[in-house]
Formats: sequence, C-alpha cells, structure tokens
Amino acid sequence: MLVRWQETPPGETALWVRHRPESVRAAVVTLHSGPIASDAPARPWQLSALRMRPVMRVAASAVFLDETLLGQVRYRQRGWNDGGAEVDALRAISELNRLVGDIPVVLLGQGMGGRAALRAAIHPQVRGVVALAPSLPEGEPVSQLAGRSILLMHEDDIAAARAVAMRYAERARAAGARAGVLVVRHGGPGMLRRASVWHRTAALAVGQVLRPRTGHSSLVCQSWDSSSLLVV
Repeated sequence: MLVRWQETPPGETALWVRHRPESVRAAVVTLHSGPIASDAPARPWQLSALRMRPVMRVAASAVFLDETLLGQVRYRQRGWNDGGAEVDALRAISELNRLVGDIPVVLLGQGMGGRAALRAAIHPQVRGVVALAPSLPEGEPVSQLAGRSILLMHEDDIAAARAVAMRYAERARAAGARAGVLVVRHGGPGMLRRASVWHRTAALAVGQVLRPRTGHSSLVCQSWDSSSLLVV
C-alpha cells in the first residue's frame, strides 16, 4: 500500500541540501540503500550513504547547477521497516516544496532507496525516477508512476532481480509511465564493478528527464521506447 505524501512534522529534517543555487528551478534528490529491517539510526558516514556520493557528483554534471538543487533524503532509520524509508522520502519532498516551491524533482535511488523513490513518485512534483539495482519484491504498486519517466538499472548476474524489474516496468508502462530497464554487464555487486557506467548512465537519465532532447538516441531513450531489456 502506498503512503500518502504529507508535510514534514515540525522539528524534524528529512532533506539534506547539498547544493542550492540562488534561483532553483529543479531538484535531484538521492536515496541510499539499506537493509529490509533495521531500527538503527541512519548516519551520513555509513557505507550505503557514502556510495551515493559519486553517483550524485556525476549526476550533477548532467544538469545546470545554477538552477538545480541537489539533495539527499535523511532516513530516520537504516532499514526499510515496512515502508519507513518511503515515508522519509515523501517528507523530504514536502520539505523541498516548502523550501523552494513547486519545482520538478528527479529521484535517484539505490537498492532500498530505489524502491522508496519509485513509491515516492506519488508526489506530484516527481517527474522521474532512476532506480539503481532497486530492491523490488513482486507486486509492488505502479499506479503512482503514471506520467513519470522511470529507468531501472540492474547488474547482469542476478537473473531473478532482472525478471522482477522487467515485469515491474511492463506494469508501469501499462499504468501510463515511460519505463525502461537497462542491465550493466559485469556490473555487480553493489555497483562497484564498472562503476563509471552506472554513474554516467544514471546521470544521462537524470539529464534527459529534466532537459528532454528531442531526437536523442541514447541508450536511456532507447530503453524508454523498448519493451525489451537492453544491455550496456
């Protein structure tokens, strides 16, 4: 079941702003991975959070930094915890809205963060989601993805995860999303192998959502136009 997006409770901060230009017209927000269940506090120096820093740096090269805010969701706890990460993501976007207004947002998440990002697309400001090796169980909701651009990326050595991603993308397209799946050959585990391919492709997708280029034939655009799994 999806969580309704809601305001951030007073006194709590769900969004960590990494870069804020004087005039903000768009935002890219990252969501790091985590375990299925853990009530330990989430900290920015934990490895899962640190892993997203180079992803954000490369994604920043695909946008106009003089008009794009860069941020990170601050989870209260490390684990998914029956949707706690999803709630934190929605709180972060609501906080972003209060900070800079109604601007388009692209969510960029890994693992658990990819799942939270896809669910948080229910928020009306979310224009697209780039989910890196997202932790997607069967039957995840997709109705919230209508009108959004979605890219799922996976390593090639986990066949079950690829199959789930393909079924998810198929259902997302049926719900009205522009959805594609890319597989990074020899790209696991944890996006550590061929990291530059993960980073560049994610950045390309972020840029294409915020600055669509007509007639562009990148692999990202090809994945959105194809019902097949593409390999990079």
